[in-house]
Amino acid sequence: MFPIRSASIARAIVPRVGRAYATASTRPPIQLFGVDGTYASALYTASAKTQTLERTEKSLQTLKTLLQKDPKLETIISSPTLNAGDKSQIIAEITKPIASDKVVKNLLQVLAENNRLGLLRGVIDKYATLMGAHKGEVEAVITSAAQLDSKIVSRLEATISKSQYVGAGKKLKIVPKVNPEILGGLIVEIGERTIDLSVSAKMSRLNKLLTDAL
Repeated sequence: MFPIRSASIARAIVPRVGRAYATASTRPPIQLFGVDGTYASALYTASAKTQTLERTEKSLQTLKTLLQKDPKLETIISSPTLNAGDKSQIIAEITKPIASDKVVKNLLQVLAENNRLGLLRGVIDKYATLMGAHKGEVEAVITSAAQLDSKIVSRLEATISKSQYVGAGKKLKIVPKVNPEILGGLIVEIGERTIDLSVSAKMSRLNKLLTDAL
């Protein structure tokens, strides 16, 4: 299987009317990984070439709200049994609120052609990460077993802001998440760095030590 290249996807996403805007400053501000990261990076490049970064961000948030309101929709678009007609109909329906946004519509068509519509939510989230970096933000995802008290979040924000992971002149953005499966403790993700202080991770390490000792 051939690797998915961000540059070729970006060329497919850029509307013909916008190709004249291509410049060297259209590269994503940070490197992302995963297939959804590849598509998000390609979308960023396409939007930068057509000078529509903020417009794309707004359109993607509209799509995210649509997916959140109708959980079944995400299951439907992820189905591997969709034929070309089904895909066209779905794209036509979900792009009604953003009908004039050619870049995002082209993204959906490329995802459909490559049987990747199920990646849409991930692409939306990773594009948001790119836009945060573009605006000078550093995103820290803090996962806990239960919702954290606002005072604890504020203390964590103050501590992380002073750390080596947040460069000078950068603005820290805290994204709290809840995952009961970690049992307790915290998992802090900043860019590609992960600090796993969860109870589940400690138990896993203990189990490994015990297994290796037997």
